[in-house]
This record gives sequence, C-alpha cells and structure tokens, in this order.
Amino acid sequence: MPMKRAKPEILSVATTAESRLFRIESVNLRFSNGREVEFERLAGGMPDRRAVVILPLLDADTVLLVREYAVGVEDYVLGLPQGMTHDGEDVLATANRELMEEVGYGARRLHRLSTLKLAPNCLPYRTDVVLAEDLYPRRLPGDEPEPLEVVPWPLARLPDLLGHDEITEARSVAALFLAQVHLQQRASAATGSDRRATG
Repeated sequence: MPMKRAKPEILSVATTAESRLFRIESVNLRFSNGREVEFERLAGGMPDRRAVVILPLLDADTVLLVREYAVGVEDYVLGLPQGMTHDGEDVLATANRELMEEVGYGARRLHRLSTLKLAPNCLPYRTDVVLAEDLYPRRLPGDEPEPLEVVPWPLARLPDLLGHDEITEARSVAALFLAQVHLQQRASAATGSDRRATG
C-alpha cells in the first residue's frame, strides 16, 4: 500500500472565465516541499449533479448502444446511454430515467458498478457506471434534439466493438470493460455455487 501523502495547501482559487455550463478556475497550490504552482481546472456550473453511464442488457448476451451526434467532435458517435442527475434524484433513478428517454426501456434491476473520474487533473466530474438488467419497454420524452439510433450488440463480440472507429468515448469503453469483468465474476460465482450444490 503506498504511503499517504499530505495534500497540497490551496492558497487561492479564482474564476478566470465562465459560461452557462462551465467555469475555468485558477488554483494556486503549495506542495509539502514548499513549491508553489498555479493550475487551471474546468469546474461545472452544477456541482451537485452527477453523471451516469448505463450499460443496458437486453438479454444475457446483448448490450444496447446508442448512436448520437456529439458536438465536441462534430460527428455521430456510438456509445452507451448517459445523462445527468436532476435535483434530488439519485443515481439509479437517473439511470432508469435516461434509459427510458434514450433507449425506450426501463430496468427492473439496476446495479452501480463503479465511479469513474474523467481527466481528474483538470475536471471535477464523476460518472457512475450502472448495469441495467431485466428490461421492459417504456419510453419517456427526453431532451435529445433527434431520436437516437439504438444499436443492439452481442457481448460475445465486445472485442470487435472496442476496435470500432465509432466507439471512442472513454466512459463507454471503460464501462464495457467493467461490466464484462462483473458479468464474468458473477457467472464464475454461479458456476461455483452450482458445483457445491450438486457435489
């Protein structure tokens, strides 16, 4: 286990630019060796909201992806459904709502797999990864400017998907790996239980 280091002292935080959604902050720090450094970070305008990425399993062998326009790269990208919490909404409720809005399904079983930090050196954002199972048809109106294309993908072909040019969104890629490990561990545990029950 690595030794716990003392965190740098925050000397000052100042907003250098601001928009409707983001704030750029200049952060002056003093490290334990006495060195002072100025960093910039992108701070959200909505600090109480969390992001969620959902891995919806249509059945034991199929994940549902969405293709939507991403203005940051000015192209359509393939990835997992995702969104932000509303005021007072917990992560699992957000996952189910976003699933209904983007994919047209609700989930009877939701399980938070992990929390991801995207570029933690300059972004404070956290994204919860949620596995959604036992799906049922349910559509809610969402905030997408056009209907999203839903793309079923066999889990057995996950390596092909991860080599696909269209799926480059880091949270989706990480979530697919996390889910694959979780599902393999669950299958191994179930197989071990079956062996003990019949042994």
